Amino acid sequence: MIYVVRQGDSLYTIANRTGVPVWKIAFDNQILNTERLAVGQALLILQPGEEGSYRRGMHVTGYAYPFIEPHVLEQALPALNELLVFSYGFTFEGELVPPWRDDLWMIEQAWENGVRPMMVLTPFTEGAFNNQLVRAVSENEGVQDQLIANVLATVKERGFAGVDIDFEYILPEDRVGYAQFVGRMRETLNAGGYQVSVALVPKDRADQPGLLYEGMDYALLGEAANFVFLMTYEWGYTYSPPMAVAPLNKVRQIVEYALTEIPREKILMGIPNYGYNWTLPYERGVSKAQTIGNVEAVRLAADNNAQIQFAEIAQSPFFTYERGGVRHEVWFEDVRSIEVKLDLAVDYGLHGVGYWNLMKPFRANWLMLERE
Repeated sequence: MIYVVRQGDSLYTIANRTGVPVWKIAFDNQILNTERLAVGQALLILQPGEEGSYRRGMHVTGYAYPFIEPHVLEQALPALNELLVFSYGFTFEGELVPPWRDDLWMIEQAWENGVRPMMVLTPFTEGAFNNQLVRAVSENEGVQDQLIANVLATVKERGFAGVDIDFEYILPEDRVGYAQFVGRMRETLNAGGYQVSVALVPKDRADQPGLLYEGMDYALLGEAANFVFLMTYEWGYTYSPPMAVAPLNKVRQIVEYALTEIPREKILMGIPNYGYNWTLPYERGVSKAQTIGNVEAVRLAADNNAQIQFAEIAQSPFFTYERGGVRHEVWFEDVRSIEVKLDLAVDYGLHGVGYWNLMKPFRANWLMLERE
């Protein structure tokens, strides 16, 4: 079902070899120019009427902002069980701050497609995580009570199926209080028939140092919430050297540690729906990679006659090209790297997978995961 383009291939020769019409291959893989393929490009090959077989009973969720293009969300919904609407903030008094763009259309569209919409709660101030907001909620029971009551009221009023709590940079001294807050949120919302999940930064051991990790206790949070979302991505990121966003060997490390603290049936493994384009040579503190969509990355390779390679250890695609005298290196996800991540989640018996995020088109990925 996955075909890797070789030198001399065209959509027409691949169609003859597989028996799948050119139009179907082009549509499923979002190929705009049927005369131009990249060597090393991975194609999802489905016969007309055939469905992808990669889901294997897994739960699938993903984050999206309310300003997502409707047609992009429409592509993803047939693959989802759940839609995480990003995001609601809150004040130091426990009052909710709604997204700057109305999210009701997403909630309604989710339910119409048999998908459960979830509110996402974040401690954002001017677009950045604020650990002082986390501290206020962790230490002040009155603020907790107010915030939990407001979340419950909004979930009921807006038609959400529950809440996903995504807090980061939690201070070490708030580790226990934060987990207790998640537990209180779950108890309150579960009593009304709603679900509570919590996002976890990618740790590979309990005592991992660093502000991102020390306040996040896998065992306590796994017990406090109905489900956990492992953020297994961002090894390659805007300011890092060029590398895979979610190298499989690193993802495996995080999952294996999580399984020592949290029941496997509670775990959702994160998958990135994007890549990065670096300029070379990389200079630490100066270089800044550009975020790029997976479909966009393949088109970029084809337009620049770049050959896509597949890293053996990271199990991720990458390529280099030159434009205007400047060298570039691009790492992204394709159907091969998605396949191995789905296999990992299945092999470990996890509850499912979740995507950060749904904002960029990737039709082939969603076809792999269409609900039965």
